[in-house]
Amino acid sequence: MDSREVATCGGQAKGPVPEPQEGAGRQAPPEHRETRWLSAQEQAIWLELREFAKGLPRAIDRQLLQDSDVSGVEYAVLAVISEAGCEQLRSGDLAAQLGWDRSRVSHLLKRMESRGLLNRCTASTDGRGQDISLTDSGWDKIRSAAPGHVSMVRETIFDPLTPEQQAQLFEALASIRRAAEERGLW
Repeated sequence: MDSREVATCGGQAKGPVPEPQEGAGRQAPPEHRETRWLSAQEQAIWLELREFAKGLPRAIDRQLLQDSDVSGVEYAVLAVISEAGCEQLRSGDLAAQLGWDRSRVSHLLKRMESRGLLNRCTASTDGRGQDISLTDSGWDKIRSAAPGHVSMVRETIFDPLTPEQQAQLFEALASIRRAAEERGLW
Protein backbone atom coordinates (compact mmCIF):
# COMPACT_ATOMS: atom_id res chain seq x y z
CA MET A 1 0.00 0.00 0.00
CA ASP A 2 1.26 3.48 -0.84
CA SER A 3 1.98 5.55 2.27
CA ARG A 4 -0.56 8.13 1.08
CA GLU A 5 -3.42 5.65 1.04
CA VAL A 6 -5.76 5.23 3.95
CA ALA A 7 -6.18 1.62 5.03
CA THR A 8 -9.33 0.05 6.41
CA CYS A 9 -9.39 -2.76 8.97
CA GLY A 10 -9.08 -5.31 6.17
CA GLY A 11 -5.91 -3.65 4.92
CA GLN A 12 -7.54 -2.47 1.70
CA ALA A 13 -6.92 1.10 0.64
CA LYS A 14 -9.95 3.36 0.71
CA GLY A 15 -8.33 5.55 -1.84
CA PRO A 16 -5.39 7.83 -2.39
CA VAL A 17 -4.84 10.81 -0.16
CA PRO A 18 -3.94 14.02 -1.97
CA GLU A 19 -0.24 14.48 -2.66
CA PRO A 20 1.31 16.84 -0.09
CA GLN A 21 2.63 20.18 -1.25
CA GLU A 22 6.35 20.82 -0.93
CA GLY A 23 7.18 22.36 2.46
CA ALA A 24 3.52 22.62 3.42
CA GLY A 25 2.59 22.86 7.05
CA ARG A 26 5.94 23.51 8.63
CA GLN A 27 4.86 26.71 10.41
CA ALA A 28 1.12 26.23 10.80
CA PRO A 29 -0.41 25.00 14.06
CA PRO A 30 -0.88 21.20 14.10
CA GLU A 31 -4.62 21.41 13.38
CA HIS A 32 -3.96 23.42 10.17
CA ARG A 33 -0.94 21.54 8.84
CA GLU A 34 -1.02 19.57 5.65
CA THR A 35 0.07 15.99 6.20
CA ARG A 36 3.55 15.34 4.86
CA TRP A 37 3.15 11.68 3.87
CA LEU A 38 6.12 9.34 3.96
CA SER A 39 7.81 8.28 0.75
CA ALA A 40 8.12 4.54 0.15
CA GLN A 41 11.73 4.65 1.39
CA GLU A 42 10.80 6.68 4.49
CA GLN A 43 7.96 4.28 5.26
CA ALA A 44 10.32 1.29 4.94
CA ILE A 45 12.80 2.99 7.31
CA TRP A 46 10.02 3.88 9.76
CA LEU A 47 8.66 0.32 9.79
CA GLU A 48 12.15 -1.11 10.30
CA LEU A 49 12.81 1.35 13.14
CA ARG A 50 9.47 0.52 14.75
CA GLU A 51 10.17 -3.21 14.57
CA PHE A 52 13.68 -2.65 15.93
CA ALA A 53 12.33 -0.57 18.84
CA LYS A 54 9.84 -3.34 19.68
CA GLY A 55 12.22 -6.23 19.13
CA LEU A 56 15.40 -5.08 20.84
CA PRO A 57 13.95 -5.01 24.39
CA ARG A 58 12.49 -8.50 23.80
CA ALA A 59 15.86 -9.77 22.56
CA ILE A 60 17.60 -8.28 25.60
CA ASP A 61 15.02 -9.87 27.92
CA ARG A 62 15.41 -13.28 26.24
CA GLN A 63 19.21 -13.20 26.49
CA LEU A 64 19.24 -12.04 30.12
CA LEU A 65 16.52 -14.44 31.26
CA GLN A 66 18.12 -17.36 29.44
CA ASP A 67 21.65 -16.67 30.66
CA SER A 68 21.10 -15.07 34.07
CA ASP A 69 17.45 -15.39 35.18
CA VAL A 70 17.06 -11.61 35.27
CA SER A 71 14.83 -9.46 33.04
CA GLY A 72 16.01 -6.46 31.04
CA VAL A 73 14.34 -4.00 33.43
CA GLU A 74 15.79 -5.78 36.47
CA TYR A 75 19.21 -5.69 34.84
CA ALA A 76 18.79 -1.95 34.19
CA VAL A 77 18.04 -1.37 37.88
CA LEU A 78 20.97 -3.51 39.02
CA ALA A 79 23.30 -1.75 36.57
CA VAL A 80 22.31 1.78 37.64
CA ILE A 81 22.67 0.95 41.35
CA SER A 82 25.99 -0.86 40.81
CA GLU A 83 27.37 2.07 38.81
CA ALA A 84 26.15 4.74 41.25
CA GLY A 85 29.53 5.02 42.94
CA CYS A 86 28.04 4.85 46.43
CA GLU A 87 26.61 2.13 48.60
CA GLN A 88 23.01 3.24 48.12
CA LEU A 89 20.85 5.24 45.77
CA ARG A 90 17.60 7.10 46.38
CA SER A 91 14.64 5.48 44.64
CA GLY A 92 13.67 8.85 43.09
CA ASP A 93 17.18 9.24 41.67
CA LEU A 94 16.96 5.71 40.29
CA ALA A 95 13.63 6.52 38.61
CA ALA A 96 15.09 9.71 37.11
CA GLN A 97 18.18 7.94 35.77
CA LEU A 98 16.04 5.22 34.18
CA GLY A 99 13.47 7.70 32.86
CA TRP A 100 10.64 5.75 34.54
CA ASP A 101 7.82 6.97 36.75
CA ARG A 102 8.20 6.37 40.47
CA SER A 103 5.32 3.90 40.76
CA ARG A 104 6.86 1.64 38.11
CA VAL A 105 10.18 1.72 39.96
CA SER A 106 8.47 1.11 43.30
CA HIS A 107 6.68 -2.03 42.07
CA LEU A 108 9.84 -3.37 40.46
CA LEU A 109 11.94 -2.68 43.56
CA LYS A 110 9.40 -4.55 45.69
CA ARG A 111 9.65 -7.61 43.40
CA MET A 112 13.44 -7.43 43.33
CA GLU A 113 13.59 -7.10 47.11
CA SER A 114 11.43 -10.24 47.45
CA ARG A 115 13.96 -12.05 45.22
CA GLY A 116 16.76 -10.98 47.55
CA LEU A 117 18.52 -8.78 44.97
CA LEU A 118 18.31 -5.48 46.85
CA ASN A 119 17.39 -3.82 50.12
CA ARG A 120 15.07 -0.84 50.56
CA CYS A 121 15.02 1.33 53.66
CA THR A 122 13.70 4.73 54.56
CA ALA A 123 16.12 7.43 53.44
CA SER A 124 18.48 8.38 56.22
CA THR A 125 18.78 12.00 55.12
CA ASP A 126 15.15 13.11 55.32
CA GLY A 127 13.00 10.05 55.96
CA ARG A 128 10.83 10.74 52.90
CA GLY A 129 12.29 8.55 50.17
CA GLN A 130 13.88 5.15 50.06
CA ASP A 131 17.55 4.27 49.90
CA ILE A 132 18.23 1.29 47.67
CA SER A 133 21.28 -0.93 47.95
CA LEU A 134 22.29 -4.20 46.35
CA THR A 135 22.51 -7.33 48.47
CA ASP A 136 25.37 -9.76 48.01
CA SER A 137 23.00 -11.74 45.80
CA GLY A 138 22.28 -8.58 43.76
CA TRP A 139 25.99 -7.94 43.28
CA ASP A 140 26.50 -11.58 42.26
CA LYS A 141 23.61 -11.29 39.78
CA ILE A 142 24.92 -8.14 38.04
CA ARG A 143 28.47 -9.50 37.95
CA SER A 144 27.33 -12.79 36.41
CA ALA A 145 24.86 -11.17 33.96
CA ALA A 146 27.10 -8.37 32.67
CA PRO A 147 29.53 -10.42 30.53
CA GLY A 148 26.75 -12.18 28.58
CA HIS A 149 24.81 -8.95 28.19
CA VAL A 150 27.85 -7.05 26.90
CA SER A 151 28.58 -9.91 24.47
CA MET A 152 25.00 -9.79 23.19
CA VAL A 153 25.20 -6.02 22.69
CA ARG A 154 28.57 -6.27 20.94
CA GLU A 155 27.56 -9.17 18.68
CA THR A 156 24.11 -7.79 17.85
CA ILE A 157 24.66 -4.04 17.63
CA PHE A 158 28.33 -3.33 16.94
CA ASP A 159 29.90 -6.31 15.17
CA PRO A 160 27.52 -6.14 12.16
CA LEU A 161 28.46 -2.48 11.57
CA THR A 162 31.63 -0.89 10.27
CA PRO A 163 33.11 1.91 12.38
CA GLU A 164 31.67 4.38 9.85
CA GLN A 165 28.20 2.85 10.18
CA GLN A 166 28.49 3.00 13.98
CA ALA A 167 29.27 6.72 13.76
CA GLN A 168 26.34 7.25 11.36
CA LEU A 169 24.02 5.32 13.66
CA PHE A 170 25.10 7.43 16.63
CA GLU A 171 24.54 10.66 14.69
CA ALA A 172 21.16 9.51 13.38
CA LEU A 173 19.90 8.41 16.80
CA ALA A 174 21.13 11.63 18.42
CA SER A 175 19.35 13.70 15.75
CA ILE A 176 16.09 11.80 16.21
CA ARG A 177 16.29 12.18 19.98
CA ARG A 178 17.00 15.94 19.70
CA ALA A 179 13.98 16.37 17.40
CA ALA A 180 11.75 14.59 19.92
CA GLU A 181 13.21 16.61 22.81
CA GLU A 182 12.62 19.88 20.93
CA ARG A 183 8.96 18.92 20.54
CA GLY A 184 8.72 18.07 24.25
CA LEU A 185 8.12 14.40 23.48
CA TRP A 186 11.21 12.85 25.08
